[in-house]
Amino acid sequence: MRNKTLLFGSVMLAAILLISLIGPLFPLVQAGIEEQRMVFINSTTYERAPFPPSLQHPFGSDDDGRDILSLIIMGAKDTLLLIFSITAIRYLAAVLLAFLGSSKKSPFRLLIYGLNGFAASLPLIFAAILFITMPMFTFSPNRVLWVILFLSLTDAGRVAFIIQQSMSSLSHSQFVEAGVTVGNNQMGLFIRYYLPNLLPELIVQFFMDLGKVALLLGQLGILSIFVTQVFVQTTYGYGELQNTSLNWSTLLGMARSDILRGFWIPFFPALSLTLLIFTFNMISEGLRQHFSRA
Repeated sequence: MRNKTLLFGSVMLAAILLISLIGPLFPLVQAGIEEQRMVFINSTTYERAPFPPSLQHPFGSDDDGRDILSLIIMGAKDTLLLIFSITAIRYLAAVLLAFLGSSKKSPFRLLIYGLNGFAASLPLIFAAILFITMPMFTFSPNRVLWVILFLSLTDAGRVAFIIQQSMSSLSHSQFVEAGVTVGNNQMGLFIRYYLPNLLPELIVQFFMDLGKVALLLGQLGILSIFVTQVFVQTTYGYGELQNTSLNWSTLLGMARSDILRGFWIPFFPALSLTLLIFTFNMISEGLRQHFSRA
């Protein structure tokens, strides 16, 4: 029987990727992000932004008169890049930690336990708020890089702990014992025996974590804590944080105060993030079903 869950999730992700790549190239999308706070209907009548959903603005407009659908399309690529970057760095660090901590006497094993305990005791959303709002990172010219690394590495201990527990279970299997018998060192065992057998579960967890990262970014956006911000000095002794991206969590946070003026302003960025999270979860569950049948 066809894996409908995986098929449906893959089609949704392919559609989102296609929109993120070719959507910004359309002239209507480029024109849609231009500010137009006021529209004259005739010589005496005009309308002020935000404009409600209509044929001209299917998702409505924001306070600056920018078309929300165009903003979502323009921000899709940055949203995906941000989510995939954080998750990929997390898993690369976790695999490295699991390898370095594979020996029972390795100090990296203690580091894995410590990071996993930290992740279990303090929700990542609170840790992110404490870190991102620190002045030394808020005003750093490399703020975006620091935030991405923090969001990636803080939860790497949890993933490394899961890998380590799976390796412990595999260590008693016959094929690993055979690998030891033929003279494989620790790296050889990890590359030839542990990693190939852990790969299916890692892929499933990777897509699940993509959804978790998207949810985390949405939560930070609601709290008006943005990843893609830089501090820009406006005048002597004064400055402000400016957003450098139209990613969906930024759109959600910027529109939070507009919910009473126009519900559509935060609704559609939130809906986009929800669909993205749903897509990643669908793929994760579909892959789990696929690998369990193999």
